[in-house]
Amino acid sequence: MNSVKACTATKGGAGLNSPMKTDITLYYVHDPMCSWCWGFRPVWTRVVSQLKKEISLIYVLGGLAPDTTKLMPPELQARIRNTWRRIQEEIPGSVFNFDFWETCSPRRSTYPSCRAVIAARNQIDDADTRMLLAIQQAYYLQAKNPSDFDVLISLAKTLGLNTDVFSADLNSSETKNQLHREFQLRDRLGVSSFPSIVLTIDDALYPVHIDYTDPDTILQQINDYYTNSAG
Repeated sequence: MNSVKACTATKGGAGLNSPMKTDITLYYVHDPMCSWCWGFRPVWTRVVSQLKKEISLIYVLGGLAPDTTKLMPPELQARIRNTWRRIQEEIPGSVFNFDFWETCSPRRSTYPSCRAVIAARNQIDDADTRMLLAIQQAYYLQAKNPSDFDVLISLAKTLGLNTDVFSADLNSSETKNQLHREFQLRDRLGVSSFPSIVLTIDDALYPVHIDYTDPDTILQQINDYYTNSAG
């Protein structure tokens, strides 16, 4: 299965101050509550483990949907449930806990979980990727709602973070500004759906086609771009 499926973002931000760059950087654009990102996780983990050491890796929060207190309409709930089923059918080994739709009050709101990743990063360098996994596991396996602040604060506690600092950072203006900067970078990379992978070599952008079942096809693309640039 080679066709690309993805979660689609609510567009935000425009323009970008030049980010700090290395010669060769791989950008992974995602959202903690993107179901296709969850299905892609096993393959992505294998890709990361085999990247050339010369390639820098940067995670970019794309932002699917802004804060809201409104419940998700029934038709949207049904559509997302069907997406989960489709992922299970097309990506072997994908697991979703459908109890979420019975026990939670779902909202189309992923910005809180995006800010939680930033708030975790503020305390410990690698806490952002650990928070990302904790959010995905809570949402897709444990039927918890990462749109809720109390869920995110509980996850921060399990990661050993200072929950008072985390709670303050979760909604601080600096965290919101950082999230907006990541949205700007998302736009600069030409990304509007998640997951997306973009390789940059100097000022050139090279979108990487995603294969949800085979890391080798992704690594081959990255290595081909890398080899061609070196040659």
